[in-house]
Amino acid sequence: MSALAKLTVDELLAQGSDVRAELIHGEIVQKASPFWPHSSVQGQLLAWLRRFNRRPGEKWPGGWWIGVEIHVIYGAHQVFCHDLVGWRRERVPEMPHGWIPVRPDWVCEILSPTHEKRDLVDKMGVLHEAGVPHYWVIDREERELFPYRHDPRGYLLPRAIAAGETIRAAPFEALELRTGILFGDEDDDE
Repeated sequence: MSALAKLTVDELLAQGSDVRAELIHGEIVQKASPFWPHSSVQGQLLAWLRRFNRRPGEKWPGGWWIGVEIHVIYGAHQVFCHDLVGWRRERVPEMPHGWIPVRPDWVCEILSPTHEKRDLVDKMGVLHEAGVPHYWVIDREERELFPYRHDPRGYLLPRAIAAGETIRAAPFEALELRTGILFGDEDDDE
């Protein structure tokens, strides 16, 4: 696709604000329909993140806005509908309505067999260029979590985290995450 033929955010929005598609390098790409294994991992992580998805203070750390399947605008030719995405409340005191034009502080994508390149190459490059500090990738087939962190040279991966490990991963290192919860191997007792 030539640079002149690239589609814009407005052209994607013309399909409706609830469209299940993304704009990647100016091309409209349909988002895969979720199926149980993907939705289960997404739901388990969201349930664990509820400790952060609140105002700070009291029992849990709080301090975040966290959502699923939120469209985020990264430029005229880039709109991603992330599996999970979060913003620090100290930086974004109120969430805008509709598609979000504000860079997130954390993004998580759950790999789908047909979209690995999209998440590991296309999106990762755009997120790095936009300065997204934390990019988690979950490979449910291999049962691993990859908590990347931004570095000027590219995203750095401290290490891959296997199912069954207990970790503290930025930016949510205030609490331990038992990764077996993500893959349905154990229940979240909190």
